[in-house]
Amino acid sequence: MHNATDEAVWNYAAKHGLTIISKDSDFHQRSSLAGHPPKVIWIRCGNRSTTEVEAILRRYADALLAFQKDDEAAFLVLE
Repeated sequence: MHNATDEAVWNYAAKHGLTIISKDSDFHQRSSLAGHPPKVIWIRCGNRSTTEVEAILRRYADALLAFQKDDEAAFLVLE
C-alpha cells in the first residue's frame, strides 16, 4: 500500500483490524473526526532514520501493548 491514499490505508486497516502507525498528522485528524477503528499511533519525531523510529517504538513498548489491549483507546502520540 506504499502508494495508496490515506483513505485507502484507513479503510484497509479498519476492515482488517490493523493499527496505523504514521509520522503524518493527517491520520491524527482523521482519527479525531472518524473515531476508531482503526487505531492510530502518531510518531511525532520529524525526519528520523528507520533505526531511530525503531528505537522510539521499542522505548514505548509497554505503552504500545497497553494501547492495543484498551478497546476504548483510539489514538496514541509518541514523541
